[in-house]
Amino acid sequence: MEPKYQRIVLKISGESLAGGAGFGIDHATIESIARQISDINALGVEVAIVVGGGNIWRGLKGAAGGMDRATADYMGMLATMINALALQDAIEQCGCACRVQSAIEMRQIAEPYIRLRAMRHLEKGRVVIFAAGTGNPYFSTDTTAALRAAEINADVILMAKKVDGIYDDDPKQNPEAHRFYKLTYLEVLNKELHVMDSTAASLCKDNNIPLIVFNITESGNMMRAVLGEDIGTFLGGDVND
Repeated sequence: MEPKYQRIVLKISGESLAGGAGFGIDHATIESIARQISDINALGVEVAIVVGGGNIWRGLKGAAGGMDRATADYMGMLATMINALALQDAIEQCGCACRVQSAIEMRQIAEPYIRLRAMRHLEKGRVVIFAAGTGNPYFSTDTTAALRAAEINADVILMAKKVDGIYDDDPKQNPEAHRFYKLTYLEVLNKELHVMDSTAASLCKDNNIPLIVFNITESGNMMRAVLGEDIGTFLGGDVND
C-alpha cells in the first residue's frame, strides 16, 4: 500500500474520544483510534495530531454560563491535555513512539511546542500530539490544526468526525440533508457551513492546505483517507477545479 500523503495533521474532536457515552474518555474507542494511527505510522506516514477537549469541557459553554471567556478557554486547553496524555498512552501501548507538545508550558508532563523539534520527531517516525490549542484564548482547536499544518508543512489535514462528511444540514435531524463530496474553502465560508470556524478555514485557504472530513467511527476510514481513496468530503482547490 502506497500512501498518498507523507505528512498529515489528524484533527480529532474530544467528542470522538467519548464513544457512545458523549462525555469523558471511552477506553475501547481510544484504543481503536490508537491502533489506526499506529497502522498509518507503520506505512511511513508522519502523523501529527491535534486533539480537542469537548468531551471534558467547552470554553464557549462556560462563557455562555457567565464565566470569563479567557478563563473558560484556558480550562478547555487543559482538557485537551488530558485527552492528549490518554491518546499518547494508547498509541505507545501499540508499540508506536509518541510525544506530546504543549502550547502552554507543563514541563512535568509534556514538551513545550517547538516547531523544529516537532518536525524532527516526525522525521524519526514518532507521532506528535499538539495539546493546549494555540496557547491563546479565543482560538479553537480547528484553528490550531490549520496553524500547525502550515507550520510543519503538512500535506493534508484529516478531520475526524462522527459523520461521514459535510452536509448542508444536520443529517441526524434532517434525513434529506445533502452531503457535499468536494468543496472549496471559499464555498465553505460563503455557505456558512459549520465545518470549522472561519479563522481555521481562512488559514487553510491562504496556505493551500487540503482537508478531508471523514467518519472516524467506521474502522479503516483513517487508512482509506491516507491512501487517497474517495472518502468523506474533500476541501481545497479552486472553484473551477
